[in-house]
Amino acid sequence: MKIGIAQINTTVGDLDGNSQKIIAAYQHLCSEGAEIIVFPELTICGYSPGDLIFKSHFVANNEAAMEQVAQAVGKVPALIGFIDSTIDPGTGKRLLHNAGAWCIQGKIQATAHKCLLPSYNVFNEKRYFQAAEAPICVDHAGLRIGIAICEDIWNRSEIPSEGYYKIDPIAELAKQDVDLVLNISASPWHYKKRPVRKQVLASVAERCKAPFVYCNLVGGNDEIVFDGHSQILLADGTRIAGLNGFQEELKVIDIKAPVPYIAENFDQEPMADIYDALTLGIRDYASKTGFEKAVIGLSGGLDSAVMAALAVDVFGPENVIGVRLPSQYSSQHSLDDAEALAKNLGIPALHTLPITNMISSAEQSLAPLFKGLPRDVTEENIQARARGLLLMAISNKFHAILLSTGNKSEMAVGYCTLYGDMAGGLAALSDVLKTKVYALARYINRNREVIPNNTIEKPPSAELSDNQIDSDSLPPYEVLDDIIDKYVVEGKSSTEIIESGHDATVVRDVISKIDRNEYKRKQAPPGIKITPLAFGIGRRIPIVQKYISQ
Repeated sequence: MKIGIAQINTTVGDLDGNSQKIIAAYQHLCSEGAEIIVFPELTICGYSPGDLIFKSHFVANNEAAMEQVAQAVGKVPALIGFIDSTIDPGTGKRLLHNAGAWCIQGKIQATAHKCLLPSYNVFNEKRYFQAAEAPICVDHAGLRIGIAICEDIWNRSEIPSEGYYKIDPIAELAKQDVDLVLNISASPWHYKKRPVRKQVLASVAERCKAPFVYCNLVGGNDEIVFDGHSQILLADGTRIAGLNGFQEELKVIDIKAPVPYIAENFDQEPMADIYDALTLGIRDYASKTGFEKAVIGLSGGLDSAVMAALAVDVFGPENVIGVRLPSQYSSQHSLDDAEALAKNLGIPALHTLPITNMISSAEQSLAPLFKGLPRDVTEENIQARARGLLLMAISNKFHAILLSTGNKSEMAVGYCTLYGDMAGGLAALSDVLKTKVYALARYINRNREVIPNNTIEKPPSAELSDNQIDSDSLPPYEVLDDIIDKYVVEGKSSTEIIESGHDATVVRDVISKIDRNEYKRKQAPPGIKITPLAFGIGRRIPIVQKYISQ
């Protein structure tokens, strides 16, 4: 049996575009000899449509698109994700389902409904869908084929832990002596997911004692990146196919006479995955919202340098606008580093817009009100906001998305300025801790010096006052990042973090900063999720709250 995997990149709400892509992929895989073709979860409407579902015609339009796609399916069956609506016979209410359509000979012959609806981290499917009581099987070519939809395979191993759901769909399929299991997924990526996913997929094949096909979505949707890495495993858990990560791929694999296929970047190093996830996230966010250019403030610092390298990869150097915005505190070496970076990246023009006069004008206007008060962070913020004003003006004038450069460490403790360096359309590094930004810089420089070594080696500084460096007000980033990871991602208390070896005063100070800067993060641009728990839609912490972690 030759299985065609259609690992495609869909756009939320683009029913026509997604349908055309599905049909084109189906026809291509048929021409390659596929005998069954599998698409990702919610392929028709894109994952996740969110509250578009509540628009009066969205679900009906999605169903009409599904019917049209089904008509294009011939004798080779295809399993395609969409939203299905049914009527509850008891109440007469319309129920919505995250569904898979089993299509053959121009019709939808069977419809599978998702059993497990995740409502943790970035997920909120219980807001929209009704859960099925059990998975279904279909019969084709003498095979009993079980169908599972994404989360249906994750009951035993994934957060939030076994016991979160009342049923185990894979256990139900295992009872039915299936010959093949198909899973259509839109499984978001983070850099710790690979080993967990490996365990889960092998477990499905072994428990069902049948070959297992996992077709995962690829592409960026707002903050979330779907990585692809679709796979096929034999009944003993042996992987015979592993598709590329972070790119579309159409592949046919014969599970009866398998020739192992492992794509070039299937098992690449973790930093390469992070780099690919960020570039994919930026590329799709920009292209799906209509941006072809980017603007970045190049300070000569590490974060803006890494952001510029990513942007050049995504947009091409000719479509990246680099801008230096020096104040009286900007060092010459930082200006030189920004110039060297632009040259190394091939950015054709580096613009320099001094902000000293803007700062002086703002301070003169405020002088009567601030008379007799000492200079403090207020004046530093004026500098950052002057830069934000100019960068946003450039963004508006040239229809170029402003990529803000703040990292997760800064966003955590509020080491950033609202309406200043936080201004922008996308905060691509906002889930990347500073220590990982350093690792990214070294990865970018793996073949040649792209980011000037001086940028990597010098002490990090916002350069908003004389001789300022980050360590004046923050612990070393190795310490800070570990505390942030333990508190934000792992949910540990201050006591637990202190017991892990950190200084008590430092821990309580960092946690206090994290808690009181929630209001800033609520006003930040969307970021790109690369960790198990990112600031944004996956972390719903109230701004106004008084709980102190002990």
